[in-house]
Amino acid sequence: MSVLDDILATKRDEVTILHQPQARDAIRKAALDAPPIRSFPDALRRADGRVAVIGEIKRRSPSKGDLAPDLDAADTARAYAAGGAAALSVLTDAPYFGGSVLDLMHAREAVDIPVLRKDFTIDDIQVYEARGIGADAILLIAAAIPDDAQLADLHSLALDLGLGVLVEVHDDAELDRALAIGAAVVGVNSRDLGSFVEDLGVAETIAARIPAGSIAVAESAIRSPDDVVRMAGAGFDAVLVGEALVRSEDPTATMQAFAGVDRRDGGR
Repeated sequence: MSVLDDILATKRDEVTILHQPQARDAIRKAALDAPPIRSFPDALRRADGRVAVIGEIKRRSPSKGDLAPDLDAADTARAYAAGGAAALSVLTDAPYFGGSVLDLMHAREAVDIPVLRKDFTIDDIQVYEARGIGADAILLIAAAIPDDAQLADLHSLALDLGLGVLVEVHDDAELDRALAIGAAVVGVNSRDLGSFVEDLGVAETIAARIPAGSIAVAESAIRSPDDVVRMAGAGFDAVLVGEALVRSEDPTATMQAFAGVDRRDGGR
């Protein structure tokens, strides 16, 4: 069984709890009462021609262990925003990444840029929950949602609630599925979710097939400004950076370096 399989098994147990009548009703009510959305897609289309950087807030990962166990979500959010982050990505999974919905809520309160809820969304109740805790966008991982109809339904529900959606792929078949549901923001994960091996060449290969009308986001293995330059050259509009930022002694300065890369004309 892969790490992804383990995570999804845990997530199904969490979903069962969220579907209990009292919890479900409270989650749906919170979604209706949530604050206005900050546009995630608009934030990734930088008018200054630079690559948009999504700064990720996470304490640990299954592959690397502890990264920043004492991280304060609000302080980290402010540091990223001060460095020029276009948006935030906040891990809300507790068992594998050490996150929580409170991390997202505290981060969003601290800044005025959009916040993506990064979790393993497999059920509609999680989409309502994301809206209710203040997320501006959600992640849908194609590998975690093998049923095409379910992927389309979750995508449509998120859009109906006003949320932005980052649809994550890691091969051509998954890209075809993302494009078939009309994904406006496509993330290419250079980390294999089964083995956790990273290869930026995966992103470069897939980028060429992402239509110019879609926003292309390179995810994982972005460790230096040179990696951002490489992804810009492949045609990516944005990058998602996590480990390099949370491990940095000066995340604002590190963000400034990542966010200072001009976007080149790619192959799209």
